[in-house]
Amino acid sequence: MALFDIFNKSDDTELTDVKRTRDKLLRAIKNELKKAEGGEGHNIKGIYVFVGDSKNEQHIYEAVVYANEPGRFKNEIQKIADDFDLGLPDNWILETLFNEDFPQEAIPVEGLKCALFIRTKDHSIQKSGEAFIHILNGEAEKPEYKLTSADGKLNIGREKRVQVEDGFFRLNHIAFPGESNNEANKYISRQHAHIEWDNDNGCFMLYADSGGIPPGNKIKIRPAAGENLVKLNSTHIGHRLEEADQVILGDKAVFEFSYKPQQ
Repeated sequence: MALFDIFNKSDDTELTDVKRTRDKLLRAIKNELKKAEGGEGHNIKGIYVFVGDSKNEQHIYEAVVYANEPGRFKNEIQKIADDFDLGLPDNWILETLFNEDFPQEAIPVEGLKCALFIRTKDHSIQKSGEAFIHILNGEAEKPEYKLTSADGKLNIGREKRVQVEDGFFRLNHIAFPGESNNEANKYISRQHAHIEWDNDNGCFMLYADSGGIPPGNKIKIRPAAGENLVKLNSTHIGHRLEEADQVILGDKAVFEFSYKPQQ
């Protein structure tokens, strides 16, 4: 029998399902947080709860996380952290995302249509590195871009300088001109993706921006190691770029990541 069969249940039974599901989700979060025991909680930047396509059950999950009472579910998690003396920072965030595919790095919660991801912040030890982006298809402003760990966030998108939804202007450091005759350019969003240095792991990470996730234009990665195709479905969880990874923006524009300049 499925976990939820809401058409044949009384209100009391449905309330019991909400409580049981919330308890199970909180236990899963507790188990992940316990890995940060010993004062390591200060490295936690955010906790993300992904809820898959739950169809008729979505209102159950909304009740589980107190969707109509902002801050209440976060307070429950904070109590768990306090019980284990995890030392979460004051500015940690909680986000619940509904009807999303689970990112590859997220941890599925057994028995629920949920997955968890705990994001940590950089350590104080500064690492450094450099790499290159080679444009393989589509027309960017340059055929090659050099990346360094000191660059910060490097935006990727259509046009160099664009006005976005909040009214402010965004600078795309890796820009594909919109007036280009190259058909691949028209499938690239103005806010498609960005690359930034991950100091913890000493690598460059690729993240989708709002224009690069479903149902908008897509981001797909073909790892050089021959693994399965990777799709970015969340703006919160990135992909670690490795030598010779190929990234498709939209349907046709392609760039290659490398630690070597073009010959």
